[in-house]
Amino acid sequence: MRSAATHVLTLVLTLSVLCATVLADAAAPAPPYVVIVHSSNPATTLDASFVVDAFLKRITHWPDDEVIRPVDLPSASPVRQSFSAEVLRRSVEAVKGYWQQRIFSGRDVPPPELETDDEVVRYVLKYPGAIGYVSPRANLNGAKVVVVR
Repeated sequence: MRSAATHVLTLVLTLSVLCATVLADAAAPAPPYVVIVHSSNPATTLDASFVVDAFLKRITHWPDDEVIRPVDLPSASPVRQSFSAEVLRRSVEAVKGYWQQRIFSGRDVPPPELETDDEVVRYVLKYPGAIGYVSPRANLNGAKVVVVR
C-alpha cells in the first residue's frame, strides 16, 4: 500500500512540475523582434557577431559572396531599440554616433531606415543579400526568419 501511495505522490509531483513548466513557457513574452533574410538565403542561424558586423558594415558579403544589405527601422521604434540593445549591445544613440564618425571620415553610410515592418519586409524580399528585423507580428510574405545565437 505504501508503495502505491509513493508512486501516486511521485506522479502528482511530476505532473505538477510539468504543468508549471508549460504554463511558464506559455506566459513568457514573445521576443520583441525577429531577424529576417531573403528566402533564397541559405542561412538558418547566424552568430550574433556576424549580425553585428553586418549591421555596422564591418563585413560586406555573405559567405556565398552576395552583398550584405542591412536595413533598420526608425530610431524611435521599440523594435529597433530592442534589437540594438540585445544584438548590437549598444543603444540606438550609440549606433548613431558610430555612423556619424563613419560618415565624417568618409568611410561609409548607415543602413537605410524604413518606417514600417512592411517596408522592411519588402526591402528584404527585393534584395537577396538583405537582412533586417521586424516585430514578431509582421507579415513576412515569404521572408525567412533566422535564429541569432
